[in-house]
Amino acid sequence: MDIDLPDVLAEVTAQFQRYEKALVSNDVAVLDELFRNDPRTLRYGIGENLYGYEQIMAFRAARSPVGLMRKTDKTVITTYGRDTAVASTLFYRDSTPGRVGRQMQTWVRFPEGWKIVAAHVSVIDEPKGQ
Repeated sequence: MDIDLPDVLAEVTAQFQRYEKALVSNDVAVLDELFRNDPRTLRYGIGENLYGYEQIMAFRAARSPVGLMRKTDKTVITTYGRDTAVASTLFYRDSTPGRVGRQMQTWVRFPEGWKIVAAHVSVIDEPKGQ
């Protein structure tokens, strides 16, 4: 298996950056577009477990657009073959000093393009010395 083929890595990185821009600007249409429209798509959030595209869409539609700005750090995107990737990043918000968010996404290439099929978001106290 080829890992991190340059063209595939560039494609997924562009989609990840598109996701990040949509997240901080609350562009719900783009966020909805980037998740796979499938009942098996899931997102484990900070305070919610969302099963299926419909629940993820409903969460995004109801979410407050306030306080979404964040800074990412230590982003790692790894591609496996031409059709699968994992994107992981840390994030920091000014509104939660001393805390670090962690986000992981599994991306799969479908005929309609790259889509997130699973996502996990959590926040912890920032580990000392890291």
